[in-house]
Amino acid sequence: MTLIKRVSKVLAVIVVILAVSGFASHQYVNHVEKRRPVMALAKHPKQVLFFYRDDCPDCQSIFHRIYWHNAISHNIVFINMNQPQNRHYIQKYQLTSVPTLIHGKQRYTGTNQQKIKQIVGD
Repeated sequence: MTLIKRVSKVLAVIVVILAVSGFASHQYVNHVEKRRPVMALAKHPKQVLFFYRDDCPDCQSIFHRIYWHNAISHNIVFINMNQPQNRHYIQKYQLTSVPTLIHGKQRYTGTNQQKIKQIVGD
């Protein structure tokens, strides 16, 4: 077997492994997004509150980025507003739409990546 064939087989295996692991991680994040735990929020002065709905296209468009940021920094609390018992936060935090990020006195509703970076500290 020539060197070129060996290298191409190794590269093909690496590409397949990367594709499968990328797909698996994407599926896992989607699974996390769909969970609907009831959240009991204490004061989280150093944490970002991320209010979203798992059926919201705008929320889905930014969820992966916020999830992976949190995997490193551990400073985001995810609150799925499709959970009926989380809906009391609508009045408490004066939510008008999702996705909404709140960090201290900072608040942002929308999908602008630069503004999200400012809130989450990216």
